[in-house]
Amino acid sequence: MPRIQTAPRGLGRRRFLKGTAALAGMAGAGLVLPGAFPRPAIAQGSRPWFSHGLQSGDVGQDSAVVWARADRPSRLLIEWSTSESLANATQVVGPALMEDTDLTGKQLLTGLPAGQTIFWRGTLVDLANSNAVSEPLIGRFRTGGAETRDVTFVWSGDCAGQGWGINLDWGGMKIFETMRRLQPDFFIHSGDTIYADGPILPAVALADGTIWKNVFIPEKAKVAETLAEFRAAYKYNLTDANYLAFNAEVPVIGQWDDHETTNNWYPNEVLAGDDRYQVKSMALLSARSSKAYLEYMPIAEVDVERRRVYRKVSYGPLLDVFVLDMRSYRGDNTANREESETAFLGKAQTRWLLEGLKNSKATWKAIAADMPIGLLVPDGKEAFEAIANGDGPALGREREMAGLLKAMKDQAIKNVVWFTADVHYTAAHYYDPNKAQFQDFDPFWEFVSGPLNAGTFGPNKLDDTFGPQLVYVKAPAEGQANLPPSAGMQFFGHVAIAAATGVMTVTLKDLANVDLYQVALNPET
Repeated sequence: MPRIQTAPRGLGRRRFLKGTAALAGMAGAGLVLPGAFPRPAIAQGSRPWFSHGLQSGDVGQDSAVVWARADRPSRLLIEWSTSESLANATQVVGPALMEDTDLTGKQLLTGLPAGQTIFWRGTLVDLANSNAVSEPLIGRFRTGGAETRDVTFVWSGDCAGQGWGINLDWGGMKIFETMRRLQPDFFIHSGDTIYADGPILPAVALADGTIWKNVFIPEKAKVAETLAEFRAAYKYNLTDANYLAFNAEVPVIGQWDDHETTNNWYPNEVLAGDDRYQVKSMALLSARSSKAYLEYMPIAEVDVERRRVYRKVSYGPLLDVFVLDMRSYRGDNTANREESETAFLGKAQTRWLLEGLKNSKATWKAIAADMPIGLLVPDGKEAFEAIANGDGPALGREREMAGLLKAMKDQAIKNVVWFTADVHYTAAHYYDPNKAQFQDFDPFWEFVSGPLNAGTFGPNKLDDTFGPQLVYVKAPAEGQANLPPSAGMQFFGHVAIAAATGVMTVTLKDLANVDLYQVALNPET
């Protein structure tokens, strides 16, 4: 794996390199830097390196998670400040990055000032030689405001799937650079953060006769089964320069879905018929997948023992983000029509979501869902992967959703908007009870966007149970499937909430940052 320690683009590369050189020189002289950790003399031999950049995530009003990976067992030292110069920085001794977590580590920073841009510097100290110190890396993020201020975020999902990897000749995963330039407050990664089940080979022949050339690593030549192979999928994505620059400046709110493990998986599944897998137990595969996910994503873990990833991220008076897990608590993928086939979020998560929505004081409640509600997503010929199961009354998993939507109406919970990915195209859906089979709910919007450097598909058929109206869609033409990223049909969404009015403006965008569809939503009181 190449060394990845590079300067974040938006932080001023020349100034970054100049500061790094000065810091190295002062540390080499044994000098103590004002407002910073004392720097041991840097050994003449090999120093530790940040092997895959810096990340931050789950940023709230007074806290954030920061993440790094080293090339060897090291201690992560952290300094943060509201000053870009990192003057008078607060010092935090971070975790030891050890082999049991694949040399990754994350630190929850607390006591941060609200509504501020936080600059943070990471430095590695070799645990085998305390005189060996890395060059520093600098990241930044913006905390949520205690007072009302404008809020912006982007969302998308489905990263490096269907064999479309990092093509350096094309410019790498360029959609991350498109999103970075918008300088959002944060990014909701709506699942399929990797494709553990999607091999990435050195070359793919395109329909026009040209060749798509992938960066290739041996671990991605097959489906992931071992813990090392799951970890390698994350490391692969984190070699892309666009992704690294994005991570240094934009905190992520991460979700997981199916491809972090394997396509359309459910907890009780046994992969009896898939010859690609020597490991047949989904319990074992998903446990390895979960460990790698939690190691490589900068998420605040609310229940480490149970590896729970559903959570709320509060970003100030205008916005709470409710992050769902639509994978870990579901029943089997079946025809999805019987009374016993209702588990999707599961009872505990559904209660948590309803209680959180009811108690939220934020103007807007964004639900980050890893799958859409009303789109048919088949799993083979006779089973369904998502909630929808075909036109008609609420049956199977739809009953759980019907109960949730009814409870939201009964408790007068307003200003709830759903954001999702999964289906590899972009769309805006308006759920209208007047046009639904099940009608006991308030109308709401659901926005879909993706993929991120993966194949483009769709569109999927809508199920009329909850009355979704297709307001906008952009997807491949009929007969086209798995279009490469170079076809340009890579999508994300941008959300801007205005402090002065509370209006939420949602814009669906493409790889070139073209506005495809936009709607302004007025908050209800």
